[in-house]
Amino acid sequence: MVVLSKPVIEHYNAINTIKSQTLCLSGIPVIDLSKQDCKYQLVKACQEFGFFKVINHGISNEFISKLENEVIKFFSLPLSEKEKAGPPSPFGYGNKKIGPNGDVGWVEYILLTANPGFDYVKFATTFGVSPEDFRSAVNSYITGVKKMGCEILELLADGLNIEPRNVFSKLVMNEESDSIFRINHYPPCPQLGDLNGENLIGFGEHTDPQIISILRSNNTSGLQISLKDGSWLSIPPDQNSFFVNVGDSLQVMTNGRFKSVRHRVLANGFRSRVSMIYFAGPPLSEKIAPLPSLMKEEEDSLYKEFTWFEYKRSAYKSRLSDNRLGLFEKIAA
Repeated sequence: MVVLSKPVIEHYNAINTIKSQTLCLSGIPVIDLSKQDCKYQLVKACQEFGFFKVINHGISNEFISKLENEVIKFFSLPLSEKEKAGPPSPFGYGNKKIGPNGDVGWVEYILLTANPGFDYVKFATTFGVSPEDFRSAVNSYITGVKKMGCEILELLADGLNIEPRNVFSKLVMNEESDSIFRINHYPPCPQLGDLNGENLIGFGEHTDPQIISILRSNNTSGLQISLKDGSWLSIPPDQNSFFVNVGDSLQVMTNGRFKSVRHRVLANGFRSRVSMIYFAGPPLSEKIAPLPSLMKEEEDSLYKEFTWFEYKRSAYKSRLSDNRLGLFEKIAA
C-alpha cells in the first residue's frame, strides 16, 4: 500500500477543489458507426457536447486486449525499471508531473508518436517488456484507431455538407501528421479516493489541442466532461466502446460550430484505471483557420490563422486549465 505524507496530501487537496456540481451520466450521444445516417448525429454531438461515444466501430477486441495486456505488464514493473524509459522528452515515461509548468496528477503515463517508422522495438527494450509483442500491439491498435478516426472526420465533413470529403481526415493521413499516442495509468489510492469529501485529481481539467482525440479505457470510472453550465458530468466506463473528444483545432476549423470539450479524470480510491488515447494532429506546418467552405455570407472568422507548430508551442507553455485558444481569438471591434 502506498502511504502518503501529510505535505503530499495537503498538496493534492489544494489542487483538487471541485468548482461545480458533479452530475451522473445523462444524454451523452452514443453513435452507431454502422448506421447510414450517423453523420448527422455526429455533427449534432460535436455541436452540443464536443464529445460522444461510438459503438460498432469495427476495431477488434483482440487488438484492444493485446495492447492492454502489454501496458499492464509495463506499469506493473518497479518504478526504477519504468523510469528507464523516461522522461518524456518528448516521448517516454512520466510519473505525476504533467508537462513543464507545474501541473501534477495521480497518474503515470507513456507518450509515443503515432507516426509510422517509430522504433518501438528500441523503446520497449528499455523497460523490459517483449519488444516484438509491444511493437505489434501498439501498431495494430494505432492502425485501427487511426482508420476509425479518419472515418469519423469524413462523416463529419459529409454531415456539414462540405467538400472535399477528406478536408479534415487528410491532415491525419498525411505522413507528416503530428499525431500522438498516450497511455495513462491511474493507480488506486485508498487513502485519497474520497478524502474529506474531496476528489483526487488524476489528470486536471483541460481541452485537447489536436483535431480529435479517441479514448478507450478499462472498466474503471473517472472521466468527466464539463457541460455548458459549468457542471461536471461523470462518464460511465465502457471497455468495449470508444469515446471521442473534439479538439481545439477542429473548433477553429469549424469557426466555433464544434466545441472543444473541457474534461478531467478523477483517480479511483480502490481500482486502477488504464486509458489509451490517440490524439489526431495535423502536420506541424499546417495552417489552422476556419474553413472558407463553412463560412456563411458576411460571417467573420473568430480566430487568427496559425500553424499547428505555433499552437502546439503555445499550448506547451501553458497550464492545463488555461484557455489555450484565447491567445488566437479575434477581438471584436
